[in-house]
Amino acid sequence: MKSLNDLLRDVNVKKIKGNTDDIISGITYDSREVIAGSMFFAIKGTRVDGHNFIQQVIDSGAVAIVCENLPENLINGVAYIQVEDSSYSSGIIASNWFGNPSKKLKLVGITGTNGKTTTVTLLFNLFRELGYHTGLLSTILNRIDDEIIPSTHTTPDAIHLNQLLSHMAEKGCSYCFMEVSSHSIVQNRIAGLTFAGGIFSNITLDHLDFHKTFDEYLKAKKRFFDELPSTAFALTNLDDRNGLVMLQNTKASKHTYSFQKMADFKGRIIEAPLDGLHLDLDGNEIWCRLVGKFNGYNLMAVYAAGVLLEQDPLEVLTILSNLESVEGRFDYIKSPQGIIGIVDYAHTPDALQNVLETINQLRTGNEMLITVVGCGGDRDKSKRPIMAKIAARLSDRVILTSDNPRSEVPEQIIAEMLAGVEKEFARNVQNITDRHDAIRIACAMTRDNDVILIAGKGHEKYQDIKGVKHPFDDKEILKKYLL
Repeated sequence: MKSLNDLLRDVNVKKIKGNTDDIISGITYDSREVIAGSMFFAIKGTRVDGHNFIQQVIDSGAVAIVCENLPENLINGVAYIQVEDSSYSSGIIASNWFGNPSKKLKLVGITGTNGKTTTVTLLFNLFRELGYHTGLLSTILNRIDDEIIPSTHTTPDAIHLNQLLSHMAEKGCSYCFMEVSSHSIVQNRIAGLTFAGGIFSNITLDHLDFHKTFDEYLKAKKRFFDELPSTAFALTNLDDRNGLVMLQNTKASKHTYSFQKMADFKGRIIEAPLDGLHLDLDGNEIWCRLVGKFNGYNLMAVYAAGVLLEQDPLEVLTILSNLESVEGRFDYIKSPQGIIGIVDYAHTPDALQNVLETINQLRTGNEMLITVVGCGGDRDKSKRPIMAKIAARLSDRVILTSDNPRSEVPEQIIAEMLAGVEKEFARNVQNITDRHDAIRIACAMTRDNDVILIAGKGHEKYQDIKGVKHPFDDKEILKKYLL
């Protein structure tokens, strides 16, 4: 329990009506969770406006309302706190509620279209190996050292996020590495947090169902760096054409990494076979178990962040050479016949192209590459034909299938993908709606030493159909038919 005055510290309050000396018993966005003594955040969402529930939560015992518009009828005994943006203010209040946990450890955020999960997971594993108690907030899962906490969003809401960070601080974590999605930036889920560093991986076409335009998507990523404090570092990929955009208005110390240009952290790929990477990072050669140029960038970002967090460069490189790939990211198995099956989360055009180009660079030319890919329902439709076009151009055979159709009809999604396939490649493309059948048939098509890529779902253990999550694991099905 905390006093209302304490919770409002650093909040830009426009007007207060009522008593601010109340003791608050809990904070919530959800009208169903209100108990006696609660503070309720009235937030204007895309579907529901929390202002419509103010009277209901007061009847349930709420004693403080954070809102953008004051109700016409004010109830005695209730404090109304009018702010410019309820969502942003809720992040600051949530941080105050949990004692500002992000200030009790070094919090580093990673944003970008691709590479976030791999980068944060590698950083988590690196700092565990360096001997630190460490936290992880990722798409796959959340962790506090060996404790695993299931993940439901790339970035949790501000209340649950601060609760997790508070738990990490209580457990003695010195560091936390987290994915920062564009949604979380725009929806103020990270408002009120104090970051020790920010990393930019890259930006390509994605999430236009939410942001509407690429420019808005770019601005969302940039906002993360704009709001970093002067005590933090901002690390960007100089090889991405928008890499320097991220540093334009940041107060943080600016740092760059690159394979192609002069940068603060310079890398070079010496060799890239199918079982690893031979890299030169700042003049030091290293062999890593991760595969592909895109992972070279992830490794370079991890190395640079480790150095910026004042770790010994040679010790960082030594540990990186022993780290494994992340589940569902170029995650491969090999059959007794030499057939290689790869599961990858690639669900954007750029990510799919990166994976396919990596496989093609590693082929001797005699193997057939079969790609199984779909697109998620209720998501950005513009990338569907592009994904199919890339798959058809860069594969010998393509099976278009269902991903997570959600509320959409899978056949319609596949039809929208097929529209992007160029005529010269059409004969090599077929559609099989059932994802299990698509993987089974892909395996049946193989000859010795061929390669199968199952793209789009990666680490996910389910398939979302009409609001129901059915058990589904690409890798397990691949194993069933290859091993």
